[in-house]
This record gives sequence, C-alpha cells and structure tokens, in this order.
Amino acid sequence: MTAKISYSDVEVGTELPAQAFPVTRATLVRYAGASGDFNPIHWNERFAKQVGLPDVIAHGMFTMAEAIRVVTDWTGDPASVVEYGVRFTRPVVVPDDDQGAVIEVSGKVAAKLDDDLVRVDLTATSAGQKVLGMSRAVVRLG
Repeated sequence: MTAKISYSDVEVGTELPAQAFPVTRATLVRYAGASGDFNPIHWNERFAKQVGLPDVIAHGMFTMAEAIRVVTDWTGDPASVVEYGVRFTRPVVVPDDDQGAVIEVSGKVAAKLDDDLVRVDLTATSAGQKVLGMSRAVVRLG
C-alpha cells in the first residue's frame, strides 16, 4: 500500500481528523488475551486500588495503539508510519460500567521533513486529562 495523502498537499499545521475511541473492561480483556499482558491492574479493580491506582487502567500499549490510528486512518496505510513514540503521562481509567472510558485523539502536521516525510504531533486525552505526552509520529506520504 501507499499513503493516500500526498506530501505536496500537506502543510505545517494541517489537522488530521480527530477520533474518539471507547474503552470498556471487555476491551481490556480482549486486548490482554491478544497481547498476553494479564497484569491485574488492567482487569482487577481490587488489585488496582491496592497498588494506588484509582481503578482499573487501560494498557499503555493499547492507548498508544489507539492514538496512532488517527495517523494510519489519515494516510490509509499503516506501513506509512516509520517512527512513533510517546510518553505515558496519565493512565486511562476504565470504570466498571456500560460506558467505560473514551480516548480522544487529535493530530497536526508539525514539520515537513526531507524524503516525503512529515512529523505528526498527536494529542490524546481521557476524562479531560492528557494521557500521552510527546506523542509524535514520522510518516512517509505518497
């Protein structure tokens, strides 16, 4: 696949379509099974609170994966991402109810680089708090 967005059509400041990703306890159980990460802070409320967390929290790698979807949906090609990194600033707390939590992600082209590459800076929040810091991807466009 090739990115559906052309390098020449993008400017610094171009905003990517924002997205909201719901997260429930069932989502976390499915992710734990797929990833093999069965740490009880991701499914056991009693344990999570014993170790000082407010409740069960989403896996950091899950949160990171949801955030990059804004970029891969924008480019149309998951292979367009050549570099991606974040800092985990706050956990995504997932209550045991029918609503769960929501991860809201927006992105903006922060720099045009050489060789059809752009740097996209992402903002990811949940419950009004930033959950990822320094969330940046370098993407090769068509």
